[in-house]
Amino acid sequence: MTAPVTLPLWLFLLILLFAAVTFASHFLFPSVRWFLRRRLEHAVAELNKRLKRPIQPFKLARRMDTVRRLVYDPEVAQAIVEHAADNNIREDVAAQKAERYAREIVPGFSAFTYFGFAIRAARLLSQSLYRVRLTNPNDDALEAIPEDSTVIFVMNHRSNMDYVLVTWIVAERSTLAYAVGEWARVWPLRALVRACGGYFIRRRHNNPLYRKVLARYVQMATDAGVTQAVFPEGGLSRTGGLGKPKLGLISYILDGFKPGISRDVVFVPVALNYDRVMEDRNLIEAQATGTRGFRFSLIPIFRYLRRQIWHRITGKFHRYGYAAVSFGDPLSLTDHLATPRADQPAALGAALMDRIAAVTPIVPVPLVAHALRDGARNTGALKAAVQARITRAEAQGTGIHLARDDLDYTIEAGLRALEERGFVERSGETLTITDRGTPVVAYYAASVAHLLDAEVLENAAE
Repeated sequence: MTAPVTLPLWLFLLILLFAAVTFASHFLFPSVRWFLRRRLEHAVAELNKRLKRPIQPFKLARRMDTVRRLVYDPEVAQAIVEHAADNNIREDVAAQKAERYAREIVPGFSAFTYFGFAIRAARLLSQSLYRVRLTNPNDDALEAIPEDSTVIFVMNHRSNMDYVLVTWIVAERSTLAYAVGEWARVWPLRALVRACGGYFIRRRHNNPLYRKVLARYVQMATDAGVTQAVFPEGGLSRTGGLGKPKLGLISYILDGFKPGISRDVVFVPVALNYDRVMEDRNLIEAQATGTRGFRFSLIPIFRYLRRQIWHRITGKFHRYGYAAVSFGDPLSLTDHLATPRADQPAALGAALMDRIAAVTPIVPVPLVAHALRDGARNTGALKAAVQARITRAEAQGTGIHLARDDLDYTIEAGLRALEERGFVERSGETLTITDRGTPVVAYYAASVAHLLDAEVLENAAE
Protein backbone atom coordinates (compact mmCIF):
# COMPACT_ATOMS: atom_id res chain seq x y z
CA MET A 1 0.00 0.00 0.00
CA THR A 2 2.96 2.29 0.54
CA ALA A 3 4.89 1.31 -2.58
CA PRO A 4 5.60 4.27 -4.88
CA VAL A 5 3.76 4.47 -8.19
CA THR A 6 5.40 5.93 -11.26
CA LEU A 7 3.18 7.97 -13.60
CA PRO A 8 3.87 9.93 -16.76
CA LEU A 9 3.96 13.68 -16.09
CA TRP A 10 1.00 14.36 -18.39
CA LEU A 11 -1.16 11.84 -16.49
CA PHE A 12 -0.14 13.32 -13.13
CA LEU A 13 -1.08 16.82 -14.32
CA LEU A 14 -4.38 15.51 -15.65
CA ILE A 15 -5.19 13.95 -12.27
CA LEU A 16 -4.33 17.22 -10.53
CA LEU A 17 -6.59 19.09 -12.93
CA PHE A 18 -9.54 16.76 -12.29
CA ALA A 19 -8.94 17.03 -8.54
CA ALA A 20 -8.87 20.81 -8.72
CA VAL A 21 -12.10 20.94 -10.76
CA THR A 22 -13.80 18.54 -8.34
CA PHE A 23 -12.69 20.56 -5.32
CA ALA A 24 -13.83 23.81 -6.91
CA SER A 25 -17.22 22.51 -8.03
CA HIS A 26 -18.04 20.72 -4.76
CA PHE A 27 -16.45 22.99 -2.15
CA LEU A 28 -15.04 26.27 -3.45
CA PHE A 29 -17.81 27.45 -5.83
CA PRO A 30 -20.70 26.68 -3.44
CA SER A 31 -18.86 28.50 -0.66
CA VAL A 32 -18.19 31.51 -2.87
CA ARG A 33 -21.79 31.54 -4.10
CA TRP A 34 -23.03 31.33 -0.49
CA PHE A 35 -20.72 34.18 0.54
CA LEU A 36 -21.72 36.39 -2.39
CA ARG A 37 -25.42 35.67 -1.88
CA ARG A 38 -25.16 36.60 1.80
CA ARG A 39 -23.44 39.85 0.83
CA LEU A 40 -26.13 40.50 -1.80
CA GLU A 41 -28.94 39.80 0.66
CA HIS A 42 -27.37 42.21 3.14
CA ALA A 43 -26.97 44.87 0.43
CA VAL A 44 -30.61 44.44 -0.68
CA ALA A 45 -31.78 44.70 2.94
CA GLU A 46 -29.91 48.00 3.31
CA LEU A 47 -31.28 49.19 -0.03
CA ASN A 48 -34.85 48.36 0.97
CA LYS A 49 -34.50 50.70 3.95
CA ARG A 50 -34.04 53.60 1.51
CA LEU A 51 -36.74 52.59 -0.98
CA LYS A 52 -40.30 53.67 -0.31
CA ARG A 53 -41.43 50.36 -1.80
CA PRO A 54 -38.97 47.56 -1.01
CA ILE A 55 -37.88 45.00 -3.59
CA GLN A 56 -40.20 42.02 -3.26
CA PRO A 57 -38.78 38.49 -2.62
CA PHE A 58 -40.53 37.28 -5.79
CA LYS A 59 -38.31 39.58 -7.82
CA LEU A 60 -35.17 38.36 -6.06
CA ALA A 61 -35.94 34.66 -6.51
CA ARG A 62 -33.64 32.62 -8.71
CA ARG A 63 -34.80 32.79 -12.29
CA MET A 64 -35.04 29.03 -12.80
CA ASP A 65 -37.08 28.66 -9.59
CA THR A 66 -39.64 31.11 -11.01
CA VAL A 67 -39.57 29.32 -14.38
CA ARG A 68 -40.36 25.97 -12.70
CA ARG A 69 -43.04 27.52 -10.52
CA LEU A 70 -44.64 28.97 -13.65
CA VAL A 71 -44.48 25.75 -15.68
CA TYR A 72 -46.01 23.69 -12.85
CA ASP A 73 -48.77 26.18 -12.15
CA PRO A 74 -52.18 24.37 -12.31
CA GLU A 75 -53.60 26.78 -14.90
CA VAL A 76 -50.52 26.44 -17.10
CA ALA A 77 -50.67 22.65 -16.70
CA GLN A 78 -54.27 22.68 -17.93
CA ALA A 79 -53.26 24.90 -20.84
CA ILE A 80 -50.53 22.38 -21.72
CA VAL A 81 -53.09 19.57 -21.87
CA GLU A 82 -55.40 21.64 -24.08
CA HIS A 83 -52.54 22.72 -26.36
CA ALA A 84 -51.44 19.10 -26.80
CA ALA A 85 -55.00 18.02 -27.66
CA ASP A 86 -55.63 20.92 -30.04
CA ASN A 87 -52.36 20.41 -31.93
CA ASN A 88 -52.30 16.59 -31.79
CA ILE A 89 -48.93 16.43 -30.03
CA ARG A 90 -47.71 14.64 -26.89
CA GLU A 91 -48.16 16.44 -23.59
CA ASP A 92 -44.44 16.29 -22.82
CA VAL A 93 -43.75 18.15 -26.08
CA ALA A 94 -46.33 20.81 -25.12
CA ALA A 95 -44.75 21.04 -21.66
CA GLN A 96 -41.34 21.66 -23.22
CA LYS A 97 -42.87 24.45 -25.30
CA ALA A 98 -44.42 25.98 -22.17
CA GLU A 99 -41.04 25.86 -20.43
CA ARG A 100 -39.44 27.56 -23.43
CA TYR A 101 -42.05 30.32 -23.20
CA ALA A 102 -41.43 30.67 -19.46
CA ARG A 103 -37.67 30.97 -20.00
CA GLU A 104 -38.33 33.62 -22.62
CA ILE A 105 -40.60 35.66 -20.34
CA VAL A 106 -39.13 35.38 -16.84
CA PRO A 107 -36.44 37.99 -16.06
CA GLY A 108 -33.35 37.50 -13.93
CA PHE A 109 -33.31 40.64 -11.78
CA SER A 110 -29.96 41.91 -10.51
CA ALA A 111 -30.07 44.64 -7.88
CA PHE A 112 -26.42 45.43 -8.60
CA THR A 113 -27.09 45.91 -12.32
CA TYR A 114 -30.24 47.93 -11.69
CA PHE A 115 -28.87 50.34 -9.10
CA GLY A 116 -25.16 50.13 -9.87
CA PHE A 117 -25.48 50.65 -13.61
CA ALA A 118 -29.00 51.14 -15.00
CA ILE A 119 -30.09 54.01 -12.74
CA ARG A 120 -26.82 55.89 -13.17
CA ALA A 121 -26.84 55.37 -16.92
CA ALA A 122 -30.50 56.45 -17.12
CA ARG A 123 -29.79 59.64 -15.18
CA LEU A 124 -26.72 60.46 -17.24
CA LEU A 125 -28.46 59.82 -20.56
CA SER A 126 -31.62 61.72 -19.59
CA GLN A 127 -29.81 64.79 -18.34
CA SER A 128 -27.34 64.82 -21.23
CA LEU A 129 -30.14 64.83 -23.82
CA TYR A 130 -32.87 66.88 -22.14
CA ARG A 131 -33.65 69.43 -19.49
CA VAL A 132 -35.73 67.09 -17.37
CA ARG A 133 -38.62 68.51 -15.39
CA LEU A 134 -40.96 66.78 -12.95
CA THR A 135 -43.93 69.06 -13.52
CA ASN A 136 -46.45 67.40 -11.21
CA PRO A 137 -44.86 65.08 -8.61
CA ASN A 138 -48.22 64.52 -6.83
CA ASP A 139 -46.26 63.42 -3.76
CA ASP A 140 -49.17 63.50 -1.31
CA ALA A 141 -51.28 61.14 -3.44
CA LEU A 142 -48.39 58.74 -4.00
CA GLU A 143 -47.46 58.73 -0.32
CA ALA A 144 -51.06 57.86 0.57
CA ILE A 145 -50.95 54.55 -1.36
CA PRO A 146 -51.10 51.70 1.19
CA GLU A 147 -47.80 49.88 1.64
CA ASP A 148 -49.36 46.46 1.07
CA SER A 149 -50.75 47.43 -2.36
CA THR A 150 -49.21 46.51 -5.68
CA VAL A 151 -48.31 49.66 -7.61
CA ILE A 152 -48.49 49.69 -11.40
CA PHE A 153 -47.34 52.79 -13.26
CA VAL A 154 -49.32 53.28 -16.48
CA MET A 155 -47.78 55.63 -19.04
CA ASN A 156 -48.32 57.14 -22.44
CA HIS A 157 -45.69 55.93 -24.91
CA ARG A 158 -43.97 58.73 -26.84
CA SER A 159 -40.42 57.44 -27.20
CA ASN A 160 -38.12 54.59 -26.23
CA MET A 161 -36.60 57.19 -23.89
CA ASP A 162 -39.72 56.68 -21.75
CA TYR A 163 -38.13 53.56 -20.24
CA VAL A 164 -34.97 55.47 -19.37
CA LEU A 165 -36.66 58.60 -18.05
CA VAL A 166 -39.22 56.97 -15.77
CA THR A 167 -36.75 54.38 -14.45
CA TRP A 168 -34.60 57.22 -13.15
CA ILE A 169 -37.48 59.42 -11.95
CA VAL A 170 -38.98 56.71 -9.70
CA ALA A 171 -35.63 55.25 -8.58
CA GLU A 172 -36.12 56.52 -5.02
CA ARG A 173 -39.52 54.86 -4.76
CA SER A 174 -38.97 51.39 -6.16
CA THR A 175 -37.62 49.26 -8.96
CA LEU A 176 -39.76 48.85 -12.07
CA ALA A 177 -40.55 45.72 -14.06
CA TYR A 178 -41.32 46.63 -17.67
CA ALA A 179 -43.07 44.57 -20.30
CA VAL A 180 -40.70 44.92 -23.27
CA GLY A 181 -41.47 44.06 -26.88
CA GLU A 182 -39.54 41.77 -29.18
CA TRP A 183 -37.47 44.67 -30.54
CA ALA A 184 -35.19 44.47 -27.46
CA ARG A 185 -34.40 40.78 -27.83
CA VAL A 186 -31.01 41.53 -29.37
CA TRP A 187 -27.54 41.42 -27.92
CA PRO A 188 -26.59 43.09 -25.59
CA LEU A 189 -30.01 44.54 -24.71
CA ARG A 190 -31.54 41.15 -23.91
CA ALA A 191 -29.29 40.44 -20.94
CA LEU A 192 -29.51 44.03 -19.68
CA VAL A 193 -33.32 44.13 -19.87
CA ARG A 194 -33.59 40.87 -17.94
CA ALA A 195 -31.07 41.98 -15.32
CA CYS A 196 -33.13 45.15 -14.81
CA GLY A 197 -36.27 43.09 -14.19
CA GLY A 198 -37.90 43.55 -17.59
CA TYR A 199 -39.81 40.69 -19.17
CA PHE A 200 -40.26 40.10 -22.88
CA ILE A 201 -43.64 39.73 -24.52
CA ARG A 202 -44.58 38.62 -28.01
CA ARG A 203 -46.99 40.92 -29.75
CA ARG A 204 -47.20 38.54 -32.69
CA HIS A 205 -46.80 34.81 -33.29
CA ASN A 206 -48.33 33.86 -29.96
CA ASN A 207 -50.96 31.24 -29.14
CA PRO A 208 -53.29 30.36 -26.23
CA LEU A 209 -50.53 28.44 -24.41
CA TYR A 210 -48.13 31.37 -24.65
CA ARG A 211 -50.80 33.83 -23.50
CA LYS A 212 -51.60 31.64 -20.50
CA VAL A 213 -47.93 31.43 -19.48
CA LEU A 214 -47.59 35.21 -19.84
CA ALA A 215 -50.85 35.86 -17.98
CA ARG A 216 -49.84 33.66 -15.05
CA TYR A 217 -46.44 35.35 -14.79
CA VAL A 218 -48.06 38.80 -14.71
CA GLN A 219 -50.60 37.60 -12.15
CA MET A 220 -47.91 36.00 -9.95
CA ALA A 221 -45.82 39.16 -10.01
CA THR A 222 -48.87 41.30 -9.23
CA ASP A 223 -49.95 39.03 -6.37
CA ALA A 224 -46.40 39.21 -4.98
CA GLY A 225 -46.47 43.02 -4.93
CA VAL A 226 -43.92 43.62 -7.69
CA THR A 227 -44.02 47.23 -8.89
CA GLN A 228 -44.57 47.27 -12.64
CA ALA A 229 -44.72 49.76 -15.50
CA VAL A 230 -47.18 49.33 -18.37
CA PHE A 231 -47.83 51.23 -21.60
CA PRO A 232 -51.60 50.86 -22.20
CA GLU A 233 -51.23 52.07 -25.81
CA GLY A 234 -49.10 48.99 -26.53
CA GLY A 235 -46.62 50.82 -28.76
CA LEU A 236 -45.18 54.19 -29.64
CA SER A 237 -47.65 56.88 -30.69
CA ARG A 238 -47.35 57.41 -34.44
CA THR A 239 -49.56 60.50 -34.45
CA GLY A 240 -48.12 62.24 -31.41
CA GLY A 241 -51.47 62.10 -29.64
CA LEU A 242 -52.76 59.62 -27.11
CA GLY A 243 -53.90 56.31 -28.57
CA LYS A 244 -56.61 53.91 -27.53
CA PRO A 245 -55.67 51.47 -24.76
CA LYS A 246 -54.84 47.88 -25.62
CA LEU A 247 -56.13 45.70 -22.86
CA GLY A 248 -53.84 42.65 -22.90
CA LEU A 249 -51.82 43.11 -19.69
CA ILE A 250 -54.65 45.00 -17.99
CA SER A 251 -56.99 42.07 -18.71
CA TYR A 252 -54.47 39.63 -17.24
CA ILE A 253 -54.30 41.69 -14.03
CA LEU A 254 -58.09 41.91 -13.83
CA ASP A 255 -58.54 38.18 -14.45
CA GLY A 256 -56.19 37.33 -11.59
CA PHE A 257 -57.63 39.87 -9.15
CA LYS A 258 -60.00 38.63 -6.46
CA PRO A 259 -61.64 41.52 -4.55
CA GLY A 260 -61.30 41.07 -0.81
CA ILE A 261 -58.74 38.28 -1.23
CA SER A 262 -55.95 39.62 -3.46
CA ARG A 263 -53.86 42.55 -2.33
CA ASP A 264 -55.15 45.78 -3.84
CA VAL A 265 -53.67 46.99 -7.12
CA VAL A 266 -53.15 50.74 -7.45
CA PHE A 267 -52.57 52.20 -10.90
CA VAL A 268 -50.49 55.39 -11.01
CA PRO A 269 -50.96 57.42 -14.23
CA VAL A 270 -47.73 58.87 -15.63
CA ALA A 271 -47.69 61.33 -18.53
CA LEU A 272 -44.57 62.20 -20.53
CA ASN A 273 -43.91 64.80 -23.19
CA TYR A 274 -40.85 65.99 -25.09
CA ASP A 275 -39.60 68.95 -27.05
CA ARG A 276 -38.04 66.41 -29.34
CA VAL A 277 -38.88 62.73 -29.77
CA MET A 278 -35.82 61.07 -31.28
CA GLU A 279 -37.95 58.71 -33.34
CA ASP A 280 -40.38 61.43 -34.55
CA ARG A 281 -39.70 61.23 -38.29
CA ASN A 282 -39.70 57.42 -38.29
CA LEU A 283 -43.02 57.39 -36.46
CA ILE A 284 -44.56 59.96 -38.79
CA GLU A 285 -43.40 57.96 -41.80
CA ALA A 286 -44.81 54.76 -40.30
CA GLN A 287 -48.16 56.46 -39.79
CA ALA A 288 -48.17 57.74 -43.39
CA THR A 289 -47.21 54.40 -44.93
CA GLY A 290 -49.18 52.17 -42.58
CA THR A 291 -46.09 50.36 -41.31
CA ARG A 292 -46.99 48.32 -38.24
CA GLY A 293 -43.59 47.46 -36.83
CA PHE A 294 -39.99 48.58 -36.68
CA ARG A 295 -36.89 46.54 -37.22
CA PHE A 296 -34.56 47.31 -34.34
CA SER A 297 -30.87 47.77 -35.04
CA LEU A 298 -27.95 49.00 -32.96
CA ILE A 299 -26.24 50.58 -35.99
CA PRO A 300 -28.29 53.84 -35.94
CA ILE A 301 -27.59 54.12 -32.19
CA PHE A 302 -23.85 53.81 -32.74
CA ARG A 303 -24.06 56.44 -35.51
CA TYR A 304 -26.05 58.72 -33.25
CA LEU A 305 -23.56 58.35 -30.38
CA ARG A 306 -20.64 59.01 -32.72
CA ARG A 307 -22.31 62.17 -34.00
CA GLN A 308 -23.09 63.44 -30.50
CA ILE A 309 -19.54 62.77 -29.29
CA TRP A 310 -18.21 64.73 -32.25
CA HIS A 311 -20.59 67.59 -31.52
CA ARG A 312 -19.40 67.68 -27.93
CA ILE A 313 -15.75 67.73 -29.01
CA THR A 314 -16.39 70.58 -31.46
CA GLY A 315 -18.62 72.50 -29.04
CA LYS A 316 -21.72 72.22 -31.26
CA PHE A 317 -23.73 69.97 -28.96
CA HIS A 318 -26.83 71.21 -27.23
CA ARG A 319 -29.64 69.35 -25.58
CA TYR A 320 -32.96 68.54 -27.21
CA GLY A 321 -34.95 70.94 -25.06
CA TYR A 322 -37.32 69.85 -22.31
CA ALA A 323 -38.56 66.42 -21.30
CA ALA A 324 -41.31 66.50 -18.70
CA VAL A 325 -42.91 63.88 -16.48
CA SER A 326 -46.13 64.26 -14.52
CA PHE A 327 -47.95 61.94 -12.10
CA GLY A 328 -51.74 61.75 -12.00
CA ASP A 329 -54.11 60.64 -9.28
CA PRO A 330 -53.80 56.93 -8.41
CA LEU A 331 -56.70 54.60 -9.17
CA SER A 332 -57.44 51.68 -6.83
CA LEU A 333 -58.61 48.55 -8.63
CA THR A 334 -60.79 47.63 -5.64
CA ASP A 335 -62.55 51.00 -5.79
CA HIS A 336 -62.90 50.80 -9.57
CA LEU A 337 -64.52 47.36 -9.46
CA ALA A 338 -66.96 48.48 -6.76
CA THR A 339 -69.05 49.97 -9.58
CA PRO A 340 -70.49 47.23 -11.86
CA ARG A 341 -69.73 47.71 -15.56
CA ALA A 342 -70.50 45.66 -18.65
CA ASP A 343 -66.88 45.69 -19.80
CA GLN A 344 -64.53 46.22 -16.87
CA PRO A 345 -61.22 46.01 -18.84
CA ALA A 346 -62.40 48.60 -21.38
CA ALA A 347 -63.71 50.88 -18.63
CA LEU A 348 -60.46 50.58 -16.69
CA GLY A 349 -58.38 51.28 -19.80
CA ALA A 350 -60.46 54.36 -20.63
CA ALA A 351 -60.24 55.65 -17.05
CA LEU A 352 -56.47 55.28 -17.00
CA MET A 353 -56.02 57.03 -20.35
CA ASP A 354 -58.27 59.87 -19.16
CA ARG A 355 -56.07 60.36 -16.10
CA ILE A 356 -52.92 60.29 -18.20
CA ALA A 357 -54.44 62.82 -20.60
CA ALA A 358 -55.38 65.17 -17.77
CA VAL A 359 -51.78 65.58 -16.55
CA THR A 360 -49.91 65.57 -19.88
CA PRO A 361 -47.07 68.11 -19.52
CA ILE A 362 -47.06 71.03 -21.98
CA VAL A 363 -43.50 71.90 -22.99
CA PRO A 364 -42.32 74.64 -25.42
CA VAL A 365 -42.22 72.81 -28.77
CA PRO A 366 -45.72 71.24 -28.54
CA LEU A 367 -47.15 74.54 -27.29
CA VAL A 368 -45.63 76.54 -30.16
CA ALA A 369 -46.47 73.80 -32.68
CA HIS A 370 -50.13 73.89 -31.63
CA ALA A 371 -50.29 77.64 -32.28
CA LEU A 372 -48.48 77.28 -35.63
CA ARG A 373 -50.81 74.48 -36.68
CA ASP A 374 -53.78 76.78 -36.20
CA GLY A 375 -52.42 79.54 -38.43
CA ALA A 376 -50.03 81.77 -36.46
CA ARG A 377 -47.65 82.97 -39.19
CA ASN A 378 -45.72 85.84 -37.64
CA THR A 379 -44.05 86.32 -34.29
CA GLY A 380 -46.67 88.75 -33.01
CA ALA A 381 -49.57 86.44 -33.90
CA LEU A 382 -47.67 83.49 -32.44
CA LYS A 383 -47.23 85.22 -29.08
CA ALA A 384 -50.90 86.21 -29.02
CA ALA A 385 -51.98 82.66 -29.93
CA VAL A 386 -49.79 81.08 -27.26
CA GLN A 387 -51.00 83.58 -24.65
CA ALA A 388 -54.63 82.86 -25.59
CA ARG A 389 -54.07 79.14 -25.17
CA ILE A 390 -52.51 79.65 -21.78
CA THR A 391 -55.37 81.88 -20.65
CA ARG A 392 -58.08 79.48 -21.87
CA ALA A 393 -56.35 76.45 -20.37
CA GLU A 394 -55.71 78.05 -16.99
CA ALA A 395 -59.35 79.18 -16.83
CA GLN A 396 -60.34 75.49 -17.04
CA GLY A 397 -57.73 74.38 -14.50
CA THR A 398 -55.33 72.94 -17.06
CA GLY A 399 -51.79 73.70 -15.96
CA ILE A 400 -49.26 75.03 -18.47
CA HIS A 401 -45.65 74.84 -17.44
CA LEU A 402 -43.64 77.69 -18.94
CA ALA A 403 -39.89 77.30 -19.37
CA ARG A 404 -38.22 79.46 -16.71
CA ASP A 405 -41.70 80.90 -16.02
CA ASP A 406 -41.12 83.23 -18.98
CA LEU A 407 -43.57 83.39 -21.89
CA ASP A 408 -41.10 84.97 -24.33
CA TYR A 409 -38.39 82.44 -23.52
CA THR A 410 -40.86 79.58 -23.89
CA ILE A 411 -41.91 80.76 -27.36
CA GLU A 412 -38.35 81.40 -28.48
CA ALA A 413 -37.16 77.99 -27.21
CA GLY A 414 -39.94 76.16 -29.05
CA LEU A 415 -39.55 78.16 -32.24
CA ARG A 416 -35.76 77.82 -32.30
CA ALA A 417 -35.97 74.04 -31.91
CA LEU A 418 -38.21 73.81 -34.99
CA GLU A 419 -36.07 76.25 -36.97
CA GLU A 420 -32.82 74.40 -36.34
CA ARG A 421 -34.27 71.22 -37.81
CA GLY A 422 -35.55 73.03 -40.89
CA PHE A 423 -39.24 72.62 -40.08
CA VAL A 424 -39.96 76.33 -39.68
CA GLU A 425 -38.33 79.27 -41.47
CA ARG A 426 -38.25 82.79 -40.05
CA SER A 427 -37.81 85.87 -42.22
CA GLY A 428 -38.04 88.98 -40.07
CA GLU A 429 -41.42 88.66 -38.33
CA THR A 430 -42.80 86.16 -40.86
CA LEU A 431 -42.96 82.44 -40.03
CA THR A 432 -43.29 79.70 -42.65
CA ILE A 433 -43.79 75.98 -42.05
CA THR A 434 -41.74 74.06 -44.60
CA ASP A 435 -43.17 71.17 -46.57
CA ARG A 436 -41.24 68.60 -44.56
CA GLY A 437 -42.09 70.46 -41.38
CA THR A 438 -45.87 70.30 -41.82
CA PRO A 439 -46.32 66.70 -40.55
CA VAL A 440 -43.79 67.30 -37.76
CA VAL A 441 -45.59 70.40 -36.49
CA ALA A 442 -48.88 68.46 -36.58
CA TYR A 443 -47.21 65.56 -34.71
CA TYR A 444 -46.06 67.74 -31.80
CA ALA A 445 -49.28 69.74 -31.72
CA ALA A 446 -51.23 66.49 -31.37
CA SER A 447 -49.49 65.69 -28.08
CA VAL A 448 -51.29 68.60 -26.38
CA ALA A 449 -54.34 69.00 -28.63
CA HIS A 450 -56.59 67.25 -26.11
CA LEU A 451 -55.68 70.01 -23.64
CA LEU A 452 -55.46 73.08 -25.87
CA ASP A 453 -58.00 72.69 -28.69
CA ALA A 454 -60.66 75.35 -28.32
CA GLU A 455 -63.48 72.82 -28.71
CA VAL A 456 -62.04 70.68 -25.93
CA LEU A 457 -61.79 73.62 -23.56
CA GLU A 458 -65.31 74.79 -24.42
CA ASN A 459 -66.73 71.32 -23.78
CA ALA A 460 -64.88 71.20 -20.48
CA ALA A 461 -66.46 74.54 -19.52
CA GLU A 462 -69.92 73.16 -20.23
